[in-house]
Amino acid sequence: MRNIIRGALATLVLWTGSVQAETLADALATGYEASGLVDQYRALLRAADEDVAQAVASLRPIVNWTADLSRSLSYAEQTTPFGSSGVNTLNLGRSASLGLSASLTLYDAGGRRLTVEAQKETVLATRESLRNVEQQVLLSIVSAYQEVRRSSAFVSLRENNVRVITQELRAAQDRFEVGEVTRTDVALAEAQLASARSQLVAEQGNLAQAIADYQAAVGQVPRDLAPATPAAIPQSLDEAQAIAQRTHPALLQAQHEVAAAEIGIAQAEAATRPNLSLSAQAEVNQDFEETLGVGLSASGPIYRGGALASQVRQFQARRDAARGDLLETARDIVQAVGNSYASLEVSRSSRGAFVEQVRAAQIAFEGVREEATLGARTTLDVLDAEQDLLDARANVVSAEIDETLASYQLLSAMGLLNVQNLGLNVQTYDPTAYYNLVDDAPSSASEQGRALDRVLEAIGAGN
Repeated sequence: MRNIIRGALATLVLWTGSVQAETLADALATGYEASGLVDQYRALLRAADEDVAQAVASLRPIVNWTADLSRSLSYAEQTTPFGSSGVNTLNLGRSASLGLSASLTLYDAGGRRLTVEAQKETVLATRESLRNVEQQVLLSIVSAYQEVRRSSAFVSLRENNVRVITQELRAAQDRFEVGEVTRTDVALAEAQLASARSQLVAEQGNLAQAIADYQAAVGQVPRDLAPATPAAIPQSLDEAQAIAQRTHPALLQAQHEVAAAEIGIAQAEAATRPNLSLSAQAEVNQDFEETLGVGLSASGPIYRGGALASQVRQFQARRDAARGDLLETARDIVQAVGNSYASLEVSRSSRGAFVEQVRAAQIAFEGVREEATLGARTTLDVLDAEQDLLDARANVVSAEIDETLASYQLLSAMGLLNVQNLGLNVQTYDPTAYYNLVDDAPSSASEQGRALDRVLEAIGAGN
């Protein structure tokens, strides 16, 4: 615990020496660009883009080359018209060939084109998954930022509380020496001071934990954190829920997953139909003899033990599961918006009430302390009034922080907690840029393929 407290105090020293306060926008930009989770899901999106390229490649001819070189060694006994000569001869043989083969599927009931469409839906779903992860990262930064501000404010309040109670203890000791109060009043002040110091240590520990959470979310130790204002949100719950149902990435992801599942059923049905393919071969041997061949083949399933019918039913079940997930996701989003909106309204109302409580508690504390000097109030009355004032001030701090945090939670529930909507000063990531480079499956030898290699090298260097 002592190490935790030292760490918190060391960070407070850094804050006091800071030249410029750190804003919430600064923390969001820093944490977003340093997020390994965002990098992870960007890479998963690029992998999904490559699935489209591979599906497109399956529509094209397949060309292979083969080369064969062999040597043989054999012994043979020489023969004459009169029989065996008794002499063995060594025979060396060799053969070499070079060939090309090509094949192209002419008809497969649309199975490969359906695969392309399914992969495209998967890409769109993965893009929405990336957007959802970005929301989670940004919200975790907001939460960490606000918790550091809350804990640091509580530490300051507790430190001030210790100073005030220390003064009350000294006053009680002075009054005890002149016989105005009893030893009990002094003991009460001593007990209250010990409790205040204990609570200060606890808040310093909470601050150390909040700093650790902030460092994990943002990637650096917090500086002097400036107050954050609540985010702009719709004027009504109905408007907020309507926006969420149009824009939330989790809902859009579920919709694309349903579309992909629907295509999967058509793919399974296409597998039950015939295939027609064209093939060609060309070969030349060591004697430069050429062999050419062209073939047309058709095939189709007759009986596979019921596996094909099972696959169709399986994809239908997956489609139904995706639809159920879409329904539940829509309900969860509406509920999350409602909860966040209610939390925001409660925080707003509470803040106003707590501000009034602080005003009244301040007046009460000053009055009780003045009455105590006249002998009309006891030391315990003064300590109780001071504790009420401390609690009221802490409640105001919490309500202000909760209001800001609830506004960003509402943005997240609506699907609007993103770099563009917040106007963060970061390099934006275009999820379509990589897809546009690979969607037509370029070869590694093409100019587009070399451009892709440079892009991946740059991404690797950046990580």
